[in-house]
Amino acid sequence: MYTFSNKLKTFSFILMILGALGVGYGFMTSHKSFEEVEHLLAEESHHGGGHAEANGHQATPSHDTHAEAEGSHGEEAHAHVDEHTKHVEHVQHQIANRPWSALYVAAFFFMMIALGVLAFYAIQIASQAGWSPVLFRVMEGITAYLLPGAIIVLLIAIASGTIGHYNIFIWMDPDVVAHDKLIQGKSGWLNLGGFAIRGIIFIAGWALYRHFARKFSIAQDNAEPGDQSNFKKAFRITAGFLVFFIYTESMMSWDWIMSVDPHWFSTLFGWYVFASMFVSGITVIALLSIYLKSRGYLAYVNENHLHDVAKFMFGISIFWTYLWFSQFMLIWYSNIPEEVTYFITRINDYKLPFFGMVVMNFVFPLLLLMNADYKRMPWFVVMAGIVILAGHYIDIFNMIMPATVGDRWFIGIPEIGSVLLFGGLFIFVVFTSLSKASLLAKGYPLMKESEDFHY
Repeated sequence: MYTFSNKLKTFSFILMILGALGVGYGFMTSHKSFEEVEHLLAEESHHGGGHAEANGHQATPSHDTHAEAEGSHGEEAHAHVDEHTKHVEHVQHQIANRPWSALYVAAFFFMMIALGVLAFYAIQIASQAGWSPVLFRVMEGITAYLLPGAIIVLLIAIASGTIGHYNIFIWMDPDVVAHDKLIQGKSGWLNLGGFAIRGIIFIAGWALYRHFARKFSIAQDNAEPGDQSNFKKAFRITAGFLVFFIYTESMMSWDWIMSVDPHWFSTLFGWYVFASMFVSGITVIALLSIYLKSRGYLAYVNENHLHDVAKFMFGISIFWTYLWFSQFMLIWYSNIPEEVTYFITRINDYKLPFFGMVVMNFVFPLLLLMNADYKRMPWFVVMAGIVILAGHYIDIFNMIMPATVGDRWFIGIPEIGSVLLFGGLFIFVVFTSLSKASLLAKGYPLMKESEDFHY
């Protein structure tokens, strides 16, 4: 049995406290007055080469100017003031969106790790894989975070459109919908009630599968020799869950991520998000297994198991890159305005994180994990894993931030605080779950094959 050490438990609480303070600071400093934002924009314009007013005083109309000209100038001046006011208010709203978006990105990132692991776990059971059962309890521990993590994501999304000022999803704002025919056309799907109901269905289905799979796994440990009834039950519900997962993961991707840009859509998006969550989940399985092994647990996990997990890290990183390039290339080549705008915004305002995460999610895994010997070296896998996780956090960051904060992005206290908050919660929930049962699913029929796994 694993014991959740007081040192690690204290560390998780410290992360949560520091994270909560960072998140609180982000919210407290995000409400800027009109004058503050106006002053900020003036400073930025001055540093960027000067705005129109800085280039010289506007000409004063002469006394013999015709009345019509005066009226024309008056209208132009009024339109200019109107445009300036709207721009300042828009930036004001973007700044207010930042802590909400930072919180949402981090919450989704840790939730998707647990969901990716649940999918991987289900695939191992459905395929009756012989190499992985020694890692099942590690997977079950990680998936314990799915229920609280998914509920938090849904609550943040709903809160941003109710107690917040429509900080993440603009389609929740009735004023925006009233003046946007395209969003009106999607209102049958994009409405708060449907969003909440679908979210509850997604979470309930995932959590129920996780609950019963875990229940049958532990029951199989205590079963009589030769009794495989719990194994068969787990196999049957897993087959049904994988069908449910394929549909709900795509719909979740549309609702929770893609709808932050309600004018844009991609038929590849569900697969793209799946690849990101899948490789992130597998990476955490590797990192957690290496950590537990270093603490004297997981006696049957050897370098061959690590090699296979690292192969998945490598392979799914290539798959993610294939989907990223397919989505990017097809949209960029077709050059349809409502589609290509998605990438223009990110290339113009997010050049470093947009292209940087491609390097982190493709180039680094390719170079670090291509060699079979490197996949057997724990420190090498840890190094690759840290880069992969950071890269996929930035991937989620790139999906959310351009639509909510525009060019007002920065990885600062709100973003780091949010990662610490949910990272601490993730550690606490996962390691608490690991301490509730044996780290070896000894009753699983294929366990002997997994214990003796070698090349």
